[in-house]
Amino acid sequence: MKKTGKTFIIKDDVVIRDTFTIAGKKEGQGPLKDKFDMVVEDDLWGEDTWEKCELKMQKTAVENLKNRNNLSNNDIDLLISGDLLNQITSSSFAARALELPYIGVYGACSTMTLTMGLGALLIDGGFAQNVICVTSSHFCSAERQYRLPLEMGGQRHMSAQWTVTGSAAIWLSKTGKGPKIRHVTFGKIVDLGVKDANNMGAAMAPAAYDSLSCHLKDTGIDYDLIVTGDLGIIGKGIVNKMFNEGNKSIESKYDDCGTIIFDVEKQDVHAGGSGCGCSAVVFGAFLYKKLLNQEIRKLLFAATGALHSPTANLQGESIPGIAHCLGIEV
Repeated sequence: MKKTGKTFIIKDDVVIRDTFTIAGKKEGQGPLKDKFDMVVEDDLWGEDTWEKCELKMQKTAVENLKNRNNLSNNDIDLLISGDLLNQITSSSFAARALELPYIGVYGACSTMTLTMGLGALLIDGGFAQNVICVTSSHFCSAERQYRLPLEMGGQRHMSAQWTVTGSAAIWLSKTGKGPKIRHVTFGKIVDLGVKDANNMGAAMAPAAYDSLSCHLKDTGIDYDLIVTGDLGIIGKGIVNKMFNEGNKSIESKYDDCGTIIFDVEKQDVHAGGSGCGCSAVVFGAFLYKKLLNQEIRKLLFAATGALHSPTANLQGESIPGIAHCLGIEV
């Protein structure tokens, strides 16, 4: 068994060869504005609908990643992707155009680490040489599906987060140079009864704490930086509180993609960023480059997700949370 506790050990090389990131206009005005590969000019990007814009972002991210690295479809064994929309239509429709062998997954906002973790296991197991992992989210399409249509002009709760408009494609390979995925911890669902769809940080934070604790216990690695996916200000604070109460503080080396991508004070995003695209573009445009430049040598990257639906929420169900962890080292 290539396993320690609940964590999978990647024994062969799984190299993160390259990334390509596309961000929305608002994201392109934030702290990472100079780090994205591409920033779209508006929320439709020449398309008829926001959903079509989102699938265009996925398709364009993969195509640009391939072109920059002179990759043909014959070089790619598998495309693994997912998004927030019903039946992961952005991913499936983008895969239709890309004509690559395709696995669609749903992990809500945890999709980036879920796809990368699955890709790493397939490469380590000898089933693939090159895998592209991709995900996306769009503020307007997410609001239409999960909360209130924007045309209604509803007032947003202060605990609500701003779904990131963005997409990232990540190339994993058995060969080449770059940071390597060494450990993968797939989390279990943790649900402490939060029912407020306008407070996703609180719903997902317990799952983040559970998966991070499991990974750190299993591996015993002293990471330079620990980053969760899209908990925002509220969820990040809860995770810190839970670790502090267990006398295992990570506060000095811990951050969250939802607080990295936006200037929370100036950009009016309330509790910070969220969405599949949040952790995806922050990793591809910012964290990956920190590893490449050896500003950090050991990163624990954990994307978080809320596995609910509008129907379940309206029926009074609570919001199940999940988080998947990747141990990445230079």
